[in-house]
Amino acid sequence: MPNQTLQRPVTGASVAVFRDDSVLLIQRGREPYLGYWTLPGGTQELGETLGQAARRELLEETGLRAARLELAEIFEPILRDADGGVQRHFVLAVHVCREFEGEAAAGDDAAALRWCGLDRLAGQRMTPGTAEIILRISARQ
Repeated sequence: MPNQTLQRPVTGASVAVFRDDSVLLIQRGREPYLGYWTLPGGTQELGETLGQAARRELLEETGLRAARLELAEIFEPILRDADGGVQRHFVLAVHVCREFEGEAAAGDDAAALRWCGLDRLAGQRMTPGTAEIILRISARQ
């Protein structure tokens, strides 16, 4: 049975921040996927563009200011219950950032953060689709 409180997908933005052959990951500090590693990001606020949301979320979760952002792809995770009902539905604009200011430190709802080598993504407990997105983006850069 579908979640009766959902009226429409939730929009948001995330940022793949690259430094050399590493990407910045945050550990989720709340559900869904509490404790999993993912890209910094979150929901879009009313009156905010997706690019503005990406910059705000990056700053709140990591302390980094994006000097330049580029839209990389759209990702639509849909979380379903055991019966196939929709529990959550997101439409996320995934951005790439290679130029930033500041020192990375976990903030907001990020329990922790770390730079992870692209060759070590397979061994991480990550939110569904995140490793594949990172590898696709890095291959195009």
